[in-house]
Amino acid sequence: MRHMRTMPEDDNVQPKWRIMSRIIPYLAEYQYRVLAAVIFLIAAKIVNVAVPVALKHVVDALDAAQEILLLTVPLWLLLGYGALRFLTTFLGELRDAIFARVAERAMRRASLEVFEHLHTLDLNFHLSRRTGALARDIERGTTGMSFLLRFLVFNIVPTLFEITLVAAVLWQQFSVHYVLAVIVAITVYVVFSVWMTEWRTRFVREANEQDNLSNSRAMDSLLNFETVKYFTAERKEAAEYDSHLAAWERSRLKNRLSLAGLNSGQALIIAVAVTSVMIMAAKEVVAGTMTLGDFVMVNAFMVQLFIPLNFLGFVYREIRQALINIEKMLDLLSQKKGIEDAPDATPLKVGKGCIRFDNVHFHYHPKRPLLKGASFAVNAGQKIAVVGSSGAGKSTLAKLLFRFYDVKAGLISIDGQDIRMVTQNSLRQAIGVVPQDTVLFNETLHYNIAYGNADATQADIDEAIELANLTHFIARLPEGLNTQVGERGLKVSGGEKQRIAIARVLLKKPHVLIFDEATSALDSHSENAIMEAINRVAQERTTLIIAHRLSTIRDADCIVVLDDGQVVEQGDHNSLISKNKYYAALWRAQQSASPRDTFT
Repeated sequence: MRHMRTMPEDDNVQPKWRIMSRIIPYLAEYQYRVLAAVIFLIAAKIVNVAVPVALKHVVDALDAAQEILLLTVPLWLLLGYGALRFLTTFLGELRDAIFARVAERAMRRASLEVFEHLHTLDLNFHLSRRTGALARDIERGTTGMSFLLRFLVFNIVPTLFEITLVAAVLWQQFSVHYVLAVIVAITVYVVFSVWMTEWRTRFVREANEQDNLSNSRAMDSLLNFETVKYFTAERKEAAEYDSHLAAWERSRLKNRLSLAGLNSGQALIIAVAVTSVMIMAAKEVVAGTMTLGDFVMVNAFMVQLFIPLNFLGFVYREIRQALINIEKMLDLLSQKKGIEDAPDATPLKVGKGCIRFDNVHFHYHPKRPLLKGASFAVNAGQKIAVVGSSGAGKSTLAKLLFRFYDVKAGLISIDGQDIRMVTQNSLRQAIGVVPQDTVLFNETLHYNIAYGNADATQADIDEAIELANLTHFIARLPEGLNTQVGERGLKVSGGEKQRIAIARVLLKKPHVLIFDEATSALDSHSENAIMEAINRVAQERTTLIIAHRLSTIRDADCIVVLDDGQVVEQGDHNSLISKNKYYAALWRAQQSASPRDTFT
């Protein structure tokens, strides 16, 4: 467990204002609802303050023991008292009902904003984040936003308004000493609550962090269910998960114990304040300067005042925790995009589909350059293969072309247009990618194939299925296209996933196709089926194939050989073999290691 630091001032005060400035605009969409809710809120608080006053008159009337009043006035006062009690609750419920749409819409808009922003971030961000923790941050952040909107607007501010009204009544009806007693009690209560809550904040943060870690670990373990079984590592996984849960348990215990201290301190302050005021009032009743009704009213005011004030302590604690949760969510929104469109970016205009890599340099880390001046061209309609040893930078070329990353130096262009000067959306619309590890949605085959084009007709889908050699596979399935593929597509084989990916890409109708080692993990039979599908769909399209198995790209129009981040050879299969250099050595090494390649 990493050390949890205490909160410096800029981590405590400034984020609150930043968070509030981000949340307030969500109220603007339903400003009339907010206004109506505030009106009902004010009315409810005025009625609430009137209740003890009505109770005072009831007690004084009964105390007078006059027969006429006993039969008439107290009855009407009691009916009025009951009506005020009802209105207090009814107006509050009406306020909540009106404001409900505001809070729920704020959660929806915030969730959508974060979701959309996450999809704009670069690949590095997603590779370095745990999906489980990310989901928990979003969930807690949106829930915290709803809580903050509801309770900040309708509990803290109204409670302060009620305190002001009560103080005014006490001042007008009695002496200033009652007002001073109430103010001192409230000040001590608020100062203690804020100080104690701020001290507890580190425990809340720690508990949240441990909660994220334990949930992320559980998700990782369940997603790798098969690997756990392969190595009979169930006990190891359970022990590691339990170690995270133990840390979470310790954090929660600190949180609970500190909460007990806070609640006890608040209860003591309330008890001392109420007792002090009641002693003052009792003395005045004995002295005859205060009626029994006045005594009851003071008592009712104190109880009525400290009930919401006690709730205010809870609300402040929850708001502080909500601010922490929202802060984490807003941190996601503050993440800078790694790849941005140029200010004057224009849509990509694809004509013939010619691609050029011109003196391309790239590195993931400055001390480890990956591409060192790679240059080659892919002419319109050609099928170009890029080969080389592991770590030579083959797959990185595909990621640079798709603009998951930008080149550090040099130029990549399509039909003479620098891809950094066109919009990312238009660039990616023009390129179809079949990755080495195809991941499918936990949906039906139809959903996964149609994902390539939401407007595709059934005829379009059937054509893509035929071109991807999926027809016979789907025909053998009892549920056909309605077959569920499972999480990450685990219910279909590697070869079937690749062909589904090809069908999906075909529906996109891209001008440029990229196959990133699409057959590297497949058996010979599946490889043949995939290569047949690739050859069929690559016709009349500019195609870039990143290949590990050289047997799969012998018919390529041009083979580009990468070594140590540079292009060392170019040409077709036969010419490169005749040169008897780098490619020929790779070919001979693969032939001796995999005799079956000679028959594929």
